[in-house]
Amino acid sequence: MIRRLLPLAAAALALGAATAEAQGMPVLTLDEGAGGTRYSLSLQVLFLMTALTILPSLVLGMSAFTRIIIVLSILRQALGTQQTPPNQVLIAITLFLSFFVMQPVLSEMNDTALTPYLEERIGAREALERARAPISAFMIENTRRNDLLLFADLAGVDGFESREEVPLSVLLPAFITSELKTAFQIGFLIFLPFLVIDMVIASILMALGMMMLSPMLVSLPFKLLLFVLVDGWALTMGSLASGFGTGVMP
Repeated sequence: MIRRLLPLAAAALALGAATAEAQGMPVLTLDEGAGGTRYSLSLQVLFLMTALTILPSLVLGMSAFTRIIIVLSILRQALGTQQTPPNQVLIAITLFLSFFVMQPVLSEMNDTALTPYLEERIGAREALERARAPISAFMIENTRRNDLLLFADLAGVDGFESREEVPLSVLLPAFITSELKTAFQIGFLIFLPFLVIDMVIASILMALGMMMLSPMLVSLPFKLLLFVLVDGWALTMGSLASGFGTGVMP
């Protein structure tokens, strides 16, 4: 079936390109000018659609999203509230908090790369190079040295004299590994007080002979009360936002 559809898809693409050319629309044209390489509108749309397909991976792998979503998921499990808050709410909170943390990096990328590119002062390649610098600085600032050296050794790359020399092929897996380790460490510290409450409630119920009563059911209101009294959401969000090397405040 796939082999039969491939010729049809190729014919449809060719027909679309021919129709666009017949209507006077540039399809696959490149213009080498003084300001660098300029692509036709069709190529720009193609690059944009390709970028949109990998955008979720970029958000997950090159930002604060991974650490925040893991910590919030562990917090929900520690509270024992099952699906409260629901997954959609957790993802929304994580996205907003990630944008809050990444705001200085995004502003620098907009000022140094996106705005000059849209104003046609620089080319696409130079814009990518300028956009790479702030996001690489953010990832290096929040990556453990041991994780960076590990993937550098696996890739067969020697030591780096400066941060700018670290390639993304080494930095990305090192950053994700470091974020996973940090997220689980934070989750362990969050889990401890709720675990103590579960153990105390289970011991009390066992001492009273209430074997058939679920300790999780009894401890849930006490854990919620503790979390509300200490203003747990504000503490958790504030700690996550301030825990990144390149935070909102300088």
